[in-house]
Amino acid sequence: MRAMTIVLISAAATLGIAACTPEAETVPEPVAQAASEPLEHSGPAVGETIPADFRTRDASGAERRFEDLSGENGLVLVFNRSADWCSYCQGQMVELRDIQDDLEQRGYVLATLSYDAPEILADFAAREEIEYPMLSDEGSVTIDAFDLRDPQYGEESFANGVPRPAILVIGNDGTVRAKMVETDYRTRPEPADIVAAVDAL
Repeated sequence: MRAMTIVLISAAATLGIAACTPEAETVPEPVAQAASEPLEHSGPAVGETIPADFRTRDASGAERRFEDLSGENGLVLVFNRSADWCSYCQGQMVELRDIQDDLEQRGYVLATLSYDAPEILADFAAREEIEYPMLSDEGSVTIDAFDLRDPQYGEESFANGVPRPAILVIGNDGTVRAKMVETDYRTRPEPADIVAAVDAL
């Protein structure tokens, strides 16, 4: 993974966004957009409040809400496509282990969210020794509430319901304080860039 330039806009680290292509399915490669260009279904803007009914399950199947996930200063929430079939997401999830403690020292809990079932997340977490919360949003209810569903996958696709890859830094009051999105599904922000975005707030 190569380092990516972070552009700070209104206290946000903003990158472009694109799909992570399922290896088992051929889809048109998304057109990369500049950081300043709006993208459909790219989630809440910096300064907006996240949906009130934030409800997911963790890898054990237990219900998790924003209030019990948030640290002293908030939550770093990484939306990714799948721990099951997306190799780019899998690599990112593993690399995020390196900054879990750094974010906790800054008062933020790190968590990932995907449409995977809890048992898929539990298997991946055990295999890769991941200790941060991995959240399941089967049915993509939370993904839709955040307006992050990737529109390029129709109902006939097994990838229907996956989110656009995105990283939100959410304050403990539920306000989006920074937002990172990607221009190319083959690259992800370096873990150090996420910590730098938090430090820039």
